[in-house]
Amino acid sequence: MSTAEPTGTKYDRTRTRILDAAAHLLSRKGYAGTRLSDVAERAGIQTPAIYYYFTSRDDLIEEVMACGLADMRNHLTEALAALPPGTPAIERIVVAAEAHLRHELQLSDYTTASIRNHGQVPAQVRVRADEEGDNYGAVWRQLFDDAARAGELRTDVDARVAQMLVMGALNWTAEWWDSSSRVALDAIVDTAQKFIRSALLPVAQGGNAPKINQDHTPH
Repeated sequence: MSTAEPTGTKYDRTRTRILDAAAHLLSRKGYAGTRLSDVAERAGIQTPAIYYYFTSRDDLIEEVMACGLADMRNHLTEALAALPPGTPAIERIVVAAEAHLRHELQLSDYTTASIRNHGQVPAQVRVRADEEGDNYGAVWRQLFDDAARAGELRTDVDARVAQMLVMGALNWTAEWWDSSSRVALDAIVDTAQKFIRSALLPVAQGGNAPKINQDHTPH
């Protein structure tokens, strides 16, 4: 999926092709392995033409990474907004996990590139991506805060630590899973959702988690 939506001008269409090509290569070859000559070949242009649209290789990569995280945040907020009123707070976290995994692993080269390359790129290339990452993290913080206030989060765990552990596990999936894996994406989503419910829901007397209406969870 392209994050940089093209408009009607030739300039914008070509710029989008360059971004799409860079995102594809970054998501697979990483920062060190992504060459402008390969980007140009995939975009169907000559390598020097890239400099008409981006001042440097790092300028191009910075744009890809910032777009990836901004697009992921938009995807998440749209998924949450589509839920019926009254959806339990813990189920909103479960839905967020599915939105994150599907966007990261299936829908967007940009997001995969952003997550996989965050630790590889120079600090100055990460500035905009870090800002977008903070905005994305704020959505998750709100989800966990809402769950804690609703009594749907265990009181013996730190909400912020739990949030970071969940997000870290979701992000790391991009490092070990690809579409050729023997494990289907649906199975990963299902396992992640069960893990979240099991780990976060308060344990009632007798060791059983309280019954939460799960009808709102998409499959």
